[in-house]
Amino acid sequence: MQFQDVLHLRRSVRRYTNEPISRGIIEKLIEDAAFAPSARNQQPWRFWVILGKQQIQAVSDRIHEWLRNEAKNHDALRTLREYLQDPSFEVLYGASALILIGSESENAQDHEDCCLAAMSLLLSARNACLGTCWIGLSRPWFNLVSTKSELGIPEKATIVAPIIVGHPTNWPESPGRISPKIQWLSQEDKDAHKS
Repeated sequence: MQFQDVLHLRRSVRRYTNEPISRGIIEKLIEDAAFAPSARNQQPWRFWVILGKQQIQAVSDRIHEWLRNEAKNHDALRTLREYLQDPSFEVLYGASALILIGSESENAQDHEDCCLAAMSLLLSARNACLGTCWIGLSRPWFNLVSTKSELGIPEKATIVAPIIVGHPTNWPESPGRISPKIQWLSQEDKDAHKS
């Protein structure tokens, strides 16, 4: 694909086939993600991977149960209570792979650097005709000490971007984009914009 196509055709995919994804493909996506820029070239990102629909479904069910219980006590989840009360709601949407991007250090720029790596991974996946979705709703569960202990993630790690990956059943239509708001700050740019 041409880069512009990759950029414009990337979508958040929430329906996947049963086709598995190999370790080799996941490794390639992660290698591409590691080419993201980072502050002072620290490359703080770390990647934890879960493969297999059954294992991911089990994790999804546990996240769903935890979120349903949390929604009773947290106003921030109030708007999601209807989804969370639906027993058929799948947090991880039946994906074949789950990649957790995070950092084990506490540098000020780590979060942003992990976000840059995540975006590179999303674009690499689209180029490989794979669907992805960043599941921010699951992040609090992955950052629980008990979850990290169970999964073998270091306690000091912070999960920034939980991303599901799979073969889409179809590519969603574009929801459209709002034209970006641009404000020219230098006088030269202001004058050029007037003409």
